[in-house]
Amino acid sequence: MEISPALNISNAEWQVMRIIWTLGQASSQTVSQLLAKKMAWKAATVKTLVGRLVKKGALTAERDGKRYLYQPAISEQQAMNTASEMFVEQLCQHKIGKTLEKMIQETTLSQQDIQDLISMLQAKQKTAPKEVPCNCLPNKCQCQPGTCQQS
Repeated sequence: MEISPALNISNAEWQVMRIIWTLGQASSQTVSQLLAKKMAWKAATVKTLVGRLVKKGALTAERDGKRYLYQPAISEQQAMNTASEMFVEQLCQHKIGKTLEKMIQETTLSQQDIQDLISMLQAKQKTAPKEVPCNCLPNKCQCQPGTCQQS
């Protein structure tokens, strides 16, 4: 099954995926047992979530006797990249910088993560535009009065 470029994983589905990414593969029973402790979900809930993830192309199913084993069809990093791209596409382009600043302030990062971010930002600064284009509704820009170039 091909992975949807617009893979949209719900918060509940992320819980299932995190377990399967960690284990590499798992039956719905294994996932149910682990999530019963963490989320107090019933087996039927987990089976529903697993079924949705298979339909979305995030998991593959392989028959193993009377049960199915589920494996990730997309890496955790790929899913995180897709989720972050979908999130950023919904934001006002003029406010993304402040949103990223807030995320960085509230996230625990290793020294290496910070150094990698500094290096990436320094490289990106060399080709960054002076101003990002507005993506608000035409003639309805409220993010920075007078900066909307749309007509």
